[in-house]
Amino acid sequence: MGGSEIEHGYPHLDTVHAAVHALFTRLSYDTMSTFATSVLPVDVAFDDTEDLHLGAQRVARAMFRQLRLPDARTVITFREMEHAAAVELTAGPEYFIELNDRFAKHRKDIGAALAHEVTHLYLHRLDLSFPGTRDNEILTDTAAAYLGAGWLLLDAYREHGPFSQKLGYLTPEEFGYVLAQRAGFFGEDPSPWFTSPQAYDAYTAGAARVRRDARRPPLAAAPWSARLRYAKDRRAARDPRGAGRPPATADYAFESGPPPRVSFRCPACHQRIRVPVRGRLQARCGLCKTLLDCDT
Repeated sequence: MGGSEIEHGYPHLDTVHAAVHALFTRLSYDTMSTFATSVLPVDVAFDDTEDLHLGAQRVARAMFRQLRLPDARTVITFREMEHAAAVELTAGPEYFIELNDRFAKHRKDIGAALAHEVTHLYLHRLDLSFPGTRDNEILTDTAAAYLGAGWLLLDAYREHGPFSQKLGYLTPEEFGYVLAQRAGFFGEDPSPWFTSPQAYDAYTAGAARVRRDARRPPLAAAPWSARLRYAKDRRAARDPRGAGRPPATADYAFESGPPPRVSFRCPACHQRIRVPVRGRLQARCGLCKTLLDCDT
């Protein structure tokens, strides 16, 4: 787990979408549904009166429970290091995690560091990874947030004058986006748990992006301007000469019939969905079971 200058916006969103889709594909809807409750603040609270090593082990066990990992002996050490934390990827029965010694004085963020590293262990057991260090770390952050442990990573984001801190590889807004997607799927609002005002703002920004995703054609909630563009593209797709056929976009792509179809990405799990072009209809995503109102 590494640290870097704080970047904002959504530069990794394509990889985030791929990560959410990979989780649903690998785990299935039924297994994903077992993560409906996040790790609770009381389970990861850590103050200066608690023994450093015993407290870190207690918080690690909370992460193991959240991610359905078997309870095992965890060796946690603190040392001077460039990154925030590191984990030895083994199948157990012992786990070895190193934390930057700065966390000895900033215990509040130990839970965030452990959320990322324990998620590495979980994905290792699943044999789920992305090629390349960057994409694999984004997968880990996304999985931690979506599976209920990673809200702590966003809460570790703080900016106070000359002091700034962010843990993880996603931007604050991307963490907010994943947490808002999780909130929409499970109906769990993490915002009351944030102690950082900047984390709350990033979550609010991410939630706005999620709402925007749910208003893209051919979804029926799309705004009028987007509907006009969609209707124009639909007419062009029906042109038998093919001269005005619109190119496939990230939002939707038309396919010739019969019957003619349009494909688009599920806003919840990013699975590609194909439906007939025939006006108002409802489509249920086969991967995440989300029911979508469409106007094709």
